[in-house]
Amino acid sequence: MQTHVVPVGFDYDRLIAPLVRDQLDVDRAILLEGAVGSEANVEYSRRLSTKLEQDFRNLLGATTERVVLADVYDYDAAFEQAYELINDELDRGNEVWVNVSAMPRPVSFAFATAAHSIMVEREADREKIHTYYTAPEKYLETELAEELREQRALLEDVRSAIEDDDVDADVATAVADERIAQRLDATEDLLAEFDERGTTIGAKEIGDSHIVELPVASFSNVKPFEEVILYKLGEAGVFDSVSELAKALADELDEEYTDSFRSKVIYNVDRLGPGGKGYIEQEHHGKSHRTRLSRIGELWVRAHSDSPPAEAEVD
Repeated sequence: MQTHVVPVGFDYDRLIAPLVRDQLDVDRAILLEGAVGSEANVEYSRRLSTKLEQDFRNLLGATTERVVLADVYDYDAAFEQAYELINDELDRGNEVWVNVSAMPRPVSFAFATAAHSIMVEREADREKIHTYYTAPEKYLETELAEELREQRALLEDVRSAIEDDDVDADVATAVADERIAQRLDATEDLLAEFDERGTTIGAKEIGDSHIVELPVASFSNVKPFEEVILYKLGEAGVFDSVSELAKALADELDEEYTDSFRSKVIYNVDRLGPGGKGYIEQEHHGKSHRTRLSRIGELWVRAHSDSPPAEAEVD
């Protein structure tokens, strides 16, 4: 089962639109509601939660649960709640997806950090935990600000016309009435959109998806020979087998390709793989394992691309 943990703030589209557009499986949705802030803010968030609860059921066929966060600015409490919630879902055999797009930053950071901590602690379940972000297509705050500027300009012009004895009052009134009608129409449309969809509109497509998954970093240092392996994978992209990778490394290091050297490569690839540091991923390909960098492995190579690998030593 796929469980999505969704902290609800003041957004609608990017909490559900990417799941619908990318046709992701959602069996269960846990909606997190903040209980701190002004009465208007809390009430608005609850209205969005109600709408999301209905649409997760109707559009995705998911069961839903609404959970209250007592204080959205209490990082420690949010982390504890996230840690317990994610572990409970994993214990039930569910895959967990944590959306960190909405809610105040302490909650988003707490849930992302808790998810990453559990990935480290539960290596066997690492592939079952995902944190992701969705970018909006448009922020309504900027349009609201522009509309306020237009209304300010209108009011300033009306005041000037009233104060200016040289301007015919009927003409000034007619012009003001027309502009007021325009501003009222624009304001009503904007407020309706805000009430329906929150502070952002749409879910922006980045690459070929509407979500950006956030990889977890390893908490272990990369050793010299592991560096060589990572750089080689970064350069080549993918090897159809570990033996093919070992041969390429032997050529590059000007070493003899022996069973001992191949065993060393296999050992280090295993240490860098899903059950170890997570920088390499493998898939069965006949009797071999197709080997490539994981997402965090790609990021590691990219971040260290200006640093040459250290002298490779046998570990």
